[in-house]
Amino acid sequence: MSHKLTSDVESQVAEALRILKEGGVVAFPTDTVYGIGAAADKERALETIFELKGRPRGKPLQVFLSRVEDMTAVAQDVPDAAWRLAKALLPGGLTLVLGKQAWLSDIVTAAGDTVAIRIPAHPVPIALVEGLGAPLVATSANLSGQPSAVTAEEARRQLDDRVALIIDAGPAPAGRESTIIDLTGSTPRILRQGMVSREEVEAALGSHVLR
Repeated sequence: MSHKLTSDVESQVAEALRILKEGGVVAFPTDTVYGIGAAADKERALETIFELKGRPRGKPLQVFLSRVEDMTAVAQDVPDAAWRLAKALLPGGLTLVLGKQAWLSDIVTAAGDTVAIRIPAHPVPIALVEGLGAPLVATSANLSGQPSAVTAEEARRQLDDRVALIIDAGPAPAGRESTIIDLTGSTPRILRQGMVSREEVEAALGSHVLR
């Protein structure tokens, strides 16, 4: 997808950044499905994501970055496998689970010691991360247990007025969620099959992965 934003979407992104910096929550398109997010340093906003989705507290959120090289800002001891996957498949519909940096809130990681990192191939979340100058914490823009939203209207139907703004930049291109791969063990393991295929992951790694 082109990384150019229309003037209408640019104005929506500017408003979203104002809301995020003030500790609010916004919804937005990604390359996979629509997401809902908050600034990583706004703990009350992170709590709000769980509240408005009805999301169980034991489920961690994802951390969105704009550049592969920024992974070390939120993850520690990044293994070679993560860099190989990032080089081959990111930006894109792949989420990497790595050991977390200590500064990340327990709200983001569900009090665990790992972090789920996304670098989306979509200009809107990239613009939000770069505008914040910090990671964006996000998850899918739907009520817990309901189908993921792939358009702004679908997100609106589920979330109604629970979020301050839903950026409408057209349908999410893939229409399905990211593939999640855990890289914290001795062998990479796919936790959720999504946009990126197992074959693509194995080709990038040069090895088999556990389902």
